[in-house]
Amino acid sequence: MLPPPPQEREFPWWLAILAVTGVYLFWQVLTEEHYAQVLRTLRRGIWITVLVTVISYAGACALGLGLATMQLSKSRILRQTSRLYVEVMRGVPILVLLLYVAFVLAPALVSLWNWATAWTGWEPMRGRDFPLLWRAVIALILAYSSFLAEVFRAGLLAIDKGQLEAADALGLSRWQRFRLVTFPQAFRLILPPLGNDLVAMVKDSSLVSVLGVTDITQLGKVTAAGNFRYFETYNVVALLYLTMTIGLSLALRRVERGMTRR
Repeated sequence: MLPPPPQEREFPWWLAILAVTGVYLFWQVLTEEHYAQVLRTLRRGIWITVLVTVISYAGACALGLGLATMQLSKSRILRQTSRLYVEVMRGVPILVLLLYVAFVLAPALVSLWNWATAWTGWEPMRGRDFPLLWRAVIALILAYSSFLAEVFRAGLLAIDKGQLEAADALGLSRWQRFRLVTFPQAFRLILPPLGNDLVAMVKDSSLVSVLGVTDITQLGKVTAAGNFRYFETYNVVALLYLTMTIGLSLALRRVERGMTRR
């Protein structure tokens, strides 16, 4: 077994500094009413942020993996379709895509649904029946699936061809080869970039606030506009995001080290 790199043996001063700062801010929250009031308000938005992050990331992973397999397909149509999707989605800013899905694509889907179900006699669907929360989730899935598709594609291409030939020699089907040989090895390679995108998803979930979704950022804006205590409010907002992202980063590093030692 190789010795751990020097950075693994160093004392994490950066973490100590952040921990001290976080403890100080939490102490402020516990002892000062202004901070405590802000936290009570923002606490309702934590669950929305977590919900948006988890659902969007899971959907983006599933769609991204499908796009990656399409790019590695023998079918030219599938390869070109996947490449077209990836390049378009990567080239559009997430905020623009969010607004496009919310105010262009979603109304179009509602109109399409009403047209397709007109013969059934069902009550027509209204735009407000399509919640802004789910419009935001769809936009994040579409945006991040293009980035994750490239991550999955790189991981799948990194598998040694000898492994695939051995799987074929054992008589494994394409699905068995993917499930038992290709994906488990590729997952170890792509875990760091997958974790990086998950942390980025936590931060980019704040973009849903432009649609009025009551996540941490939106509640922070509303709170600051009401009490004019921008310093206290955005300190708490930053603290909540840092707590989630740093905690998630440390957990992912631990998982990564555990997998590399096997």
